[in-house]
Amino acid sequence: MTTDTIKHNDDHAHPVTHGHSDTGSIKVFGFWVYLMSDLVIFGTLFATYAVLMRGTAGGPSGAEIFDLRLILAGTLLLLVSSFTYGMAVLSMTAERLAQLKAWLVVTLLLGAGFIAIEFYEFRHLIHAGFGPDRSAFLSAFFTLVGTHGLHVLFGLLWLVVVLVQLQTKGLNDMTRPRILCLSLFWHFLDVVWICVFSFVYLMGVL
Repeated sequence: MTTDTIKHNDDHAHPVTHGHSDTGSIKVFGFWVYLMSDLVIFGTLFATYAVLMRGTAGGPSGAEIFDLRLILAGTLLLLVSSFTYGMAVLSMTAERLAQLKAWLVVTLLLGAGFIAIEFYEFRHLIHAGFGPDRSAFLSAFFTLVGTHGLHVLFGLLWLVVVLVQLQTKGLNDMTRPRILCLSLFWHFLDVVWICVFSFVYLMGVL
């Protein structure tokens, strides 16, 4: 067998792996760019809330309507879900598919609990007459917190899709980058919520 033949066979031995690896890296980088644009959106919403937080128009302030214990429970759920997703990524790295799926399911349940608490809070406030049309403060509050909640809801739907793909396709060059991108997204939402909890709720009750 000639040297040229050996090189030819080697070229055909690894092209798919390198191609998929490069594509996965590009996807993760592109998702970082998306997160930066999302950061601008949340920055704008935080700035808007800062301007309007005193505009109660004779209505209630945050100290009068925020149930800090309820919000703390939701915050703990989201923080723990960030940890469980980290464990899922470690399981993926170790090629443990069953553990990966189990950690993702736990993350899904914790995220769903967070959304349930947020939905309850919004429903309670609206039924009490403190909807987004009550004052500029409440309008900014519902917009900021609601936008984060929609992002979490999207993350939950994404989690379901990933679990279905893992069940049908397993761990491959298509599912790995998606799990990593969702990991970035989920941790990003966790950081944003810490800012919301500190700036909106904690400062609101002071």
